[in-house]
Amino acid sequence: MSDEFELDTDDLKRRMDGAMANLRTEFASLRTGRASASMLEPVMVDAYGSMTPINQVGTVNVPEPRMVTINVWDKGLVGKVEKAIRESGLGINPQLNGTIIMLPIPELNEERRRELGKVAGQYAEHARVAIRNVRRDGMDQIKKAKADGMSEDDQKFWEAEVQELTDKMIKVVDEALEAKQAEIMQV
Repeated sequence: MSDEFELDTDDLKRRMDGAMANLRTEFASLRTGRASASMLEPVMVDAYGSMTPINQVGTVNVPEPRMVTINVWDKGLVGKVEKAIRESGLGINPQLNGTIIMLPIPELNEERRRELGKVAGQYAEHARVAIRNVRRDGMDQIKKAKADGMSEDDQKFWEAEVQELTDKMIKVVDEALEAKQAEIMQV
């Protein structure tokens, strides 16, 4: 192997792990019939001229298994928070009570479960694309090193390393998707 070129596989793995962490966060936001504060994490509110996470404009509580409440701190943002929830695609209809927004979590019907399964599939595909982009960056580094005089054997070795890491991470994404879809379809 060449002494000059050492691909930073730890960096590639770290970036792929970041895609997985993002996927887990997105999966946590998919409701499975039970109320959870984490289901609101991806919802961003246009507050004070920038997109802000919902938990930074109010207190999110789960007072009962089928209800989430948000106590909005600034009265002027109540409408914006409500709009952000309606447009988030969570399928929840917010109810206003002063500065408190109540989100009753409806029982999931079969059709809604299928929709959520598809959304989970889209999230998984985004994670796969992110992982493939990291793979492409690694391959580009290898091609550049090849142009700088790396041997063909070294090139093949590093390409195999990157591909093996990619395959492993894609498999983890697929397993996480299967588990989430099973959780969603569980009545």
